[in-house]
Amino acid sequence: MALPAVNLKAILLVHWLLTSWGCILLPGAYAWANFSILALGVWAVAQRDSIDAISMFLGGLMATILLDMIIIGVFYPRTGLSDTGRFSAGMAILSLILKPVSCYFVYHMYRERGGFFGPSQEHSAYQTIDSPEVPTDPFAGPEGRGQAPSTY
Repeated sequence: MALPAVNLKAILLVHWLLTSWGCILLPGAYAWANFSILALGVWAVAQRDSIDAISMFLGGLMATILLDMIIIGVFYPRTGLSDTGRFSAGMAILSLILKPVSCYFVYHMYRERGGFFGPSQEHSAYQTIDSPEVPTDPFAGPEGRGQAPSTY
């Protein structure tokens, strides 16, 4: 099954609208958490090739899933909720429901940019101090480097 083409700008627009409407009822912590993560999303749009920008946005989206559950659970009023409050809470809950789907799409964008979660398979020329291999002496003659001496 092919993944539908979803633009990062569309994800940002949907979450911006839902967050703006959710801020009518919920306190400043909800706004700070979500709008700061949306700012990371703007950074990911601005720098299309940056793995750091998209990975920070993905990590922030995952973190706000937990934060939104806590904030909505703590600050949702039990009684006396107006129509505006119900609308605001509904938009915050809809944003929370859509965030795992958004994470899925953003993860695929992360992979397209060259990101990889897990142990790295790259081997670099950098040699650590703890390496068991003994480095060769750069000032040794050809005999010291395992080469036959040259005769002129």
